[in-house]
Amino acid sequence: MTRTTAPAAVSDFYCNEALNGRTPVKVVEETDTVLAFEHTKPSYPVHIVVVPKRHIPSLVELGDGTDEDLADVVRVVRKVAAKVREEYGAACVVTNEGAYQESKHMHWHVLFRGDLPEGLA
Repeated sequence: MTRTTAPAAVSDFYCNEALNGRTPVKVVEETDTVLAFEHTKPSYPVHIVVVPKRHIPSLVELGDGTDEDLADVVRVVRKVAAKVREEYGAACVVTNEGAYQESKHMHWHVLFRGDLPEGLA
């Protein structure tokens, strides 16, 4: 498949807005290296975003990030997902790559999508 349109300008909402305080966020969990906060435009009843405080482009492209930076993020994702699962009975964890990744800063979504299908509760 050939791409017929020019790629969108690289955006980094997390560095440009959330991490520098330009867009206020409600913090769910925070360490020296990672911030987890309620999504500013949630798509689900529970929609939490987890980001490294250091700019890391994505899960696949760590840039100047390290495996330890990635491990720090995953530790917070696990903690937040466990809290969501404990409170709601389920959690979904998603990260995007390439064209699916609108903001070019590694970020993970921890979600509760709503009522569980019958028999799964």
